[in-house]
Amino acid sequence: MEGTVVLAMVIAIPVILFPAAFVWYLNIGGLMKAYKEQRVAREATGKTK
Repeated sequence: MEGTVVLAMVIAIPVILFPAAFVWYLNIGGLMKAYKEQRVAREATGKTK
């Protein structure tokens, strides 16, 4: 490959992957928050499962 193609790929790949990784991070954070809220609610009612 030519140097310009490699340079373009080095610049383009992080630009494309960063938004996807950020959305994935937000989704995982939301799942963790929902799990913690569910656990607190379950402990408050005294149910184990």
